[in-house]
Amino acid sequence: MYKVKLKIQIMKKMIGILALGVITMAFTLSSKVSKQEEEGIRFKHLSLEEAKKQAKKNEQYIFIDAYTSWCGPCKKMAATSFKNAEVGALYNEKFINLKIDVEQDADGPELAKMYKVRAYPTLLIIDSEGKLIKSVLGYQTEDRLIAFANSVE
Repeated sequence: MYKVKLKIQIMKKMIGILALGVITMAFTLSSKVSKQEEEGIRFKHLSLEEAKKQAKKNEQYIFIDAYTSWCGPCKKMAATSFKNAEVGALYNEKFINLKIDVEQDADGPELAKMYKVRAYPTLLIIDSEGKLIKSVLGYQTEDRLIAFANSVE
């Protein structure tokens, strides 16, 4: 009987240790994901009008990733170039960053029409009045994104 109780106690301790290990791993993984998200471009969840007001207040331009859900190069850039730490630091400091699905988001169809977006991704830099400052079409590497951001003052 003593051996059975001892085995049960040992099993309980092992389950506790295992549970602690799983919790630790989950926390470690979530903090790595959070760090990656912090390093890349932080896109704000604002309407275009809200972004214009914020840009005017902060004296910044607005960077817009005009994309669609089915666009392969858009997905690739979101998973690579936009997550780069150097790109993120530059864009997060210099711009109000928006990601707008031109087919599904509320501002999408109007934005596509206003800026003549015909292919994806189209990256736009606009001022606080909505005036187009610069645009570029297609997949952009980290270096090209940095050059794009630095091409406007």
